[in-house]
Amino acid sequence: MYHSILVPLDGSTFGEHALVFALSIARRAEVPLHLVHAHVPVALMYAENAFNMEGTLDPKIREQEKAYLDGAAKRVAAAGLHRVTPVLTDGPAADVIRDQAHATRSDLIVMTTHGRGPLSRFWLGSVADQLVRRCSVPILLVHPKDDLPNLTSAPVLSRVLIPLDGSKSAEQILEPAMSLGRLTNAEYTLLRVVEPAMSVGYDPVGYAGLQAVDERRVALEQKEAQTYLDRVAERFKAQKLRVQTRVVTSHHPAVAILDEAATTGTSLIALQTHGRRGLARVLLGSVADKVVRGATIPVLVFRPNSNLDGDMT
Repeated sequence: MYHSILVPLDGSTFGEHALVFALSIARRAEVPLHLVHAHVPVALMYAENAFNMEGTLDPKIREQEKAYLDGAAKRVAAAGLHRVTPVLTDGPAADVIRDQAHATRSDLIVMTTHGRGPLSRFWLGSVADQLVRRCSVPILLVHPKDDLPNLTSAPVLSRVLIPLDGSKSAEQILEPAMSLGRLTNAEYTLLRVVEPAMSVGYDPVGYAGLQAVDERRVALEQKEAQTYLDRVAERFKAQKLRVQTRVVTSHHPAVAILDEAATTGTSLIALQTHGRRGLARVLLGSVADKVVRGATIPVLVFRPNSNLDGDMT
């Protein structure tokens, strides 16, 4: 269940591709949208002559930003969603977005992974990284396209891929993923990546025995992974949700996740931003970062509120 959705905008049409998904979700959930832009003071943009320029240029920039947000709100209303509020405020972009998400009781932030506006270096990209590390609100990251966003389209998230590592912490992505998938009656795939046996590159004394031991370890981990996924799948079935499970072996979890998404027609990948064991590197800058940057489909990321497994955050 959603109360409202927040969309950060950087002033460019490139960043507005987030509106396509946010508007579609808001229509289905029947909740309002909040469009937010953080004003970057002239003093931070121009080191030289900042004192002389701030008194005249800064108000003009603010006026342009307000006009842009008002225009975006009107276009959203024209597309059929009249409960939309533009918010222009000062401060570091990541802080502004996080604070506004809590102030508006937003259950979801929808934003593009990067932008091309004149202020994009202050905004999308580095801001998305900061938010994923620091914000406890689920974030839907959308990869923008070169064409103009079509606000009348209604993208359907029909297949949701959820990588899990066996930890309670990782399972905190389940509820955000379910909430989003329910809106379009999505089918879910629970994925567990197991590291394969050592590759054969040479044959030292005793190597064959070590390889046999390693293969037995992998077989046992695969069996345990399947048992674990079957148990988690019961939570979906109890809510009448369609779910299937997959255990794959790979030395490269991010590649395995992206390959699974590509071969199964997945329309959304949902994963939490830190874990343990097989996906212990699910951190921005590692597995999740590679998934976000390598995916051509939206990625839902979530930073758990608590450290349930005693992992390092």
